[in-house]
Amino acid sequence: MTVRRLSSEERLTASFPLQAYAFEASPRSAARAEEFREYLPYNEGNRTLVVEEAGETCAAVSAIPMRQNLRGRVLPMAGVAGVVTHPLARRQGHVRTLLHQLLDEMRDEGHQLTALWPFRPSFYERFGYAGLPMPRTVTLPVADLAPLLRADLPGEVRWERIGAGYPSWRDFTERCLRHRHGFALFPDYRAVALRDRDERWLVTARVDGVVTGAVTYRIDDHGGTLAADDLLATDPHARALLLQFFARHVDQVATVRFDVPVTETPELWLTDLEVHVESRVARPGSSAPMARLLAVDALAGLPAGPGRVRVELTGDRWLAGGYLLDGTTGALEIVRGETGTAPSATLTAAGLSALAYGVLDPVEVRLRGLGDVPAEAGAELRRLFPRRLPYLFADF
Repeated sequence: MTVRRLSSEERLTASFPLQAYAFEASPRSAARAEEFREYLPYNEGNRTLVVEEAGETCAAVSAIPMRQNLRGRVLPMAGVAGVVTHPLARRQGHVRTLLHQLLDEMRDEGHQLTALWPFRPSFYERFGYAGLPMPRTVTLPVADLAPLLRADLPGEVRWERIGAGYPSWRDFTERCLRHRHGFALFPDYRAVALRDRDERWLVTARVDGVVTGAVTYRIDDHGGTLAADDLLATDPHARALLLQFFARHVDQVATVRFDVPVTETPELWLTDLEVHVESRVARPGSSAPMARLLAVDALAGLPAGPGRVRVELTGDRWLAGGYLLDGTTGALEIVRGETGTAPSATLTAAGLSALAYGVLDPVEVRLRGLGDVPAEAGAELRRLFPRRLPYLFADF
């Protein structure tokens, strides 16, 4: 058995067919096999590792070099994708071998965070990943947006194909990356697939020429659904401008559907709004994303509350040892090997990651078996890492 890194062209025969078998209708058609070549440019910078035995690919895994906002700081993040195993080689430890080597290499290259969309969350929790919130899908009748047609809103909207409007879209998502906790973006070589395929409309809300909101969408049929992707808005005015644009389709489509972060409350946007908000998590096929720290240094300098606690990180390949976490200056300081008199807690990598991303309270960390957190240490950790729900955005 050997582990090696694939060249770009080798993906056509070594990893893409396994990915298609794992995540698509199967057997694939000849036409589908031909489409694989179109994907090569958008995977060019990925790192893809495979396990081979007797010349046969047993398993594959890829990492996309991305960036993610962690509590206000943008850090290098490895987006793990394409985790697949040949059906006759499953449950033999191949994915564990590949993930260890892949994350070793990405960490060595400076990626301090990693995220993925899991096939089974409990499998990745053992690798130190913590669950993140699933985006909410909002479905509502276009007719219920009618009050917005009478609203006098500051700014304007621009409507164009994504192929033409891509520079504005990319620039706006870059701004979102700088300001939204948990937000992650693809590298340029991957992101341009949206532009090149040109299969979406783009609507942007603008005030004084500056983009303040954006959404991409398709219409499935006359009388059907305006199916949008993520509704991105910097403020309520921008959101209202985008919804007002949807309202103009009342004689064209019956419903509109789009995704929003878990922090949004669509039921409060308008009076008498009939709205269905859903976050569906199921296995297989629809799991919420997960993320973890690959280096304790990712926490250094983060905005923090006035807490001070010593943590012992255990049972992890990349995070191990004792650390003093000190937020008394307002910026988190990390001191290795410090004993001192601060309250102490023992955490797994998943436990520390859940606290850093703001998805679990210290009490929940203990209840989930992700650490031993006495009450005094829990109070300090709660001050250091206030609850703050992340929004991953990128789907990979």
